[in-house]
Order: sequence, then structure tokens, then C-alpha cells
Amino acid sequence: MKWLPTLAAVILLASSAHAQTLHGEALVKALRQGGYVIVMRHASSPAEVPDSRTANADNIHRERQLDAKGRASATAMGNALRELKIPIGDVLSSPTYRALETVRYAKLGDPLTFDELGDRSQSMQGVTDAQAAWLHKKALQFPSGTNTIIVTQLPNLTGAFRQLADGVEEGEALIFGPPRIMSIATLVARVKIEEWPAMR
Repeated sequence: MKWLPTLAAVILLASSAHAQTLHGEALVKALRQGGYVIVMRHASSPAEVPDSRTANADNIHRERQLDAKGRASATAMGNALRELKIPIGDVLSSPTYRALETVRYAKLGDPLTFDELGDRSQSMQGVTDAQAAWLHKKALQFPSGTNTIIVTQLPNLTGAFRQLADGVEEGEALIFGPPRIMSIATLVARVKIEEWPAMR
């Protein structure tokens, strides 16, 4: 049976597509106070898996891995978050190599890995309805004083957030804010990975 979102999810999806209310300095100021969930797609990664010549030494299962652009952009994003003094609390990650590599290059600390954020070893082949519901629920669990980062893949984002994730690029983040009306969360911003350094 296909996953059917709750009433809250329906309202979120219907009303938040154009509710991106924070930009630039206002977004930075809000994130410094904490209380947001940043759900991002892993940084740039070629669709092809590496061969024995190009695979990283620790990529023992020959999964997709970041390219030079992905490594550089993840590093720059992490540096920007620290320079902007944006507090990061929990970091949740897909167990896929490319997601964990994004976390590592951004120096976000030790992530908590969850199979629900993974791709079931079927890169770009979609996710289960249970996975989509799990991610949607996690994105609405707002921390106090810090911000949560969740790193996953495109199918997980589109499965959980439908049109809110339309066109999301590698490294791009959907930022959800705490409840404002009827206990419904708000998509307050979409930030491409290369935009973080420009906020400094």
C-alpha cells in the first residue's frame, strides 16, 4: 500500500511550497538561535560507481563516491557553518558512502546512521513508503538551541517531501522551521551547497 501522508503532511506539502521566508542574514540569524532541521542531499557524486583504479581506499564496497566538486563543496559548506557560528547538534546520515563522505568532508562530527535514510543498495531506484514516512517525521523533530542536519539521497527527499523537493540539486538543503500555525512545520529556505560560503 502506498504511503499516505497525515493531514499535517498534506497541509505542509500544500502550503509550504512557497513559504520560503528566510534568506541571507535573516536565515543566518535564525539558524544561530537553533531549532531548525536541515535536510540535505549528499554533495556532488557521479552516477557511475568507481572501478578498482578510481575507488577510494576505504570504499571497499565500491559505492558511489564524491567527485572533486563534491569534496570541495562539502568542505566549504562545513567551514561556512563554523564561521557563521551556526550550532549543529545531531547529524543523521544515510549509511551510503557518498552521504557519509559528505559529512566527513564537512567535518560535521560523528553522524548517527540510519538504514531508513539509505537507498537499499539500489542507487536512484526509489525508497519505500515507510522510509519516506520516517524521514518526514524526523524532519519535524525540532531541536532546542542547535540545528539538526540530515544527509540523504534524492529519492528519499522526493519520497518524503513530494513537490517541496522538486529539482533539488546535489548538496542542496531543505530547511524546516518549527511549527507556526496548527502545529505545522514550515519550509523556511532552500539553500544550495555553494550558497553557504556566500553567507559569510
